[in-house]
Amino acid sequence: MSGHNKWSTIKHKKGAADAKRGKLFSRLIKEIMIAARDGGGDVDGNPRLRTAVATAKTANMPKDNIERAIRKGSGDLEGQAYEEFSYEGYAPGGAAVLVDILTDNRNRAASEVRHAFSKYGGNLGEVGCVSWMFSMKGVFSFAPSEVDEDGVMEVAIEAGAEDVSTEEEVIEVTSAPEDFEALKAAFEAKGMAWDSAEIAKVPSTYVELDAKTAPQTMRLMDALDDLDDVQRVWSNFDIPEEIMRDL
Repeated sequence: MSGHNKWSTIKHKKGAADAKRGKLFSRLIKEIMIAARDGGGDVDGNPRLRTAVATAKTANMPKDNIERAIRKGSGDLEGQAYEEFSYEGYAPGGAAVLVDILTDNRNRAASEVRHAFSKYGGNLGEVGCVSWMFSMKGVFSFAPSEVDEDGVMEVAIEAGAEDVSTEEEVIEVTSAPEDFEALKAAFEAKGMAWDSAEIAKVPSTYVELDAKTAPQTMRLMDALDDLDDVQRVWSNFDIPEEIMRDL
């Protein structure tokens, strides 16, 4: 499959449940704080912060929460000190798994991630064992029922997108990271509302899972995604539609 990964599509469909659990807001607040810490609290002058704030607004996060997170990250308010790093490993079936961590307790995060990999049949690897398979890309997802696919493609190509694909009832536009803001402005100018827009880690190759390894991998991905210290989980697995329907 082109563009993003299967887990992204699954996560997109699970978005409402994720928000109910309070996980989404927590992760967005952490991302805003880190973006403000690293690049300053000026939304217009900090691309990572601008994207984080736009994502938070799409998720209907209250304006006060967003502003408070920015102030904490930029040091205007006292807040927790978060550390940012990644773990790498393999899921059952050999798919690569890249786990982005944002935590105030490295030991806790390490213990929980190791436990998840061990419990659900995965294997933690050395630094660099799978990260080379992923590239940073700008990724926009649209619902075909809400936008015109040909219109999206036309705007995307004119604004410098690398790829436009439709899969799993999602129109996906992929770009180089440096073209992300130009694409966002182009879509906004045409009144095209996206479901999600982010700088994502996109795999260069994919591993197709079978009927045995697909559910095992999904259990590992869910377990990792449910950990409080895990910000995002990326993978390069693909699942045939006939297997996906039975999961």
